[in-house]
Parts: sequence; C-alpha cells; structure tokens
Amino acid sequence: MILETNRLILRTWRESDAESLFEYASDIDVGPIAGWPPHKSVEESLNVIRTVFTGAECYAICEKGSDRAIGAVELKLNGHTDMTERDDECELGYWLGKPFWGRGYMPEAARALLRRGFEELGMKCIWCGYYEGNTKSRRVQEKLGFCYHHSCDDVEVPLLNEVRIGHTNFLTKEQWEKI
Repeated sequence: MILETNRLILRTWRESDAESLFEYASDIDVGPIAGWPPHKSVEESLNVIRTVFTGAECYAICEKGSDRAIGAVELKLNGHTDMTERDDECELGYWLGKPFWGRGYMPEAARALLRRGFEELGMKCIWCGYYEGNTKSRRVQEKLGFCYHHSCDDVEVPLLNEVRIGHTNFLTKEQWEKI
C-alpha cells in the first residue's frame, strides 16, 4: 500500500531504509521525547525495521521526489496497542526526523492515515497520546482535531526505564467528518 499527499509519499518500510532511519533516529532530540532511546547503529535500525515497523498500517514517510525515509506514521491496530482492545478502534503513532520539523509534514501524513482508518478500515475511534513535555506531538494532535480524554501520572516507559506523565486523546469518526 502506498498513500500519497500533496508533498509526501507514505510507503512500506524496507530493509534498505536502515541508513536513513539511523540518521534520524540516532538524534537525541527525536526518540527520547517519544519514549525510545536514540539508535546506536545502522544494525539496530535494521532490527527496528524488521521487528517494530512491521504493522499492517506502518508507513515510512518520504518527501515526493525522494525515496528516503524521514519518519514514520502508523495506525496500530488491535493487538498492537494498549490504548484499546476494540477492532473498530486503533492508535495513531508517529515521529519525524528533526531536519523536517516545522514544515507541517506530520499533520499532512497523519491526515492521510486518519482518512484511511475511518474510510477504508472502518475505524470508529482513533486514539493518540504523548508524554508531558512533548509539545510538538501535542500540537500535531490539536491540528488534527483530537480531543483530550485523560492523563496518567505514572506511565511506564520501559525502553528508557522511566515513569512519565502521559496524555491520551481521541478522535471519533463523527468528529473527523466535521473537520
């Protein structure tokens, strides 16, 4: 599956993306705010492609005119998220390489996935969250129309061996249709 927006191509991750993934995922400003440590090697990035970026709705984000992966966006379906156990609900997850921040790429990529989730996959609700302090992620969710649901003061972040404040938001199909 390939999804296209005005400026982006969303496509399946490939093993050949390991070097570009490492370039952006090794940045200390990217992973830790989202709950994962910076990548330490191209081999680690390749392992992430093989074991983490395998979801049915996980896409590499590429600028049009370039096949280079600069980030990821995913609808985590039932069985791959802890936000819901329903088959007609899922979780939106995303990250973007720092050189591409501030261009509106993430809301653009996420809108394509929201459209796919609601129109093609039959989702009734899509959940999304962020950790306290991740203002960029919070802002993306606001731009997309997500509504606040709850916060939790003791969210375990196992990949970093930390506990953080987590905020959970949601967007129903009915809300999305009005945007």
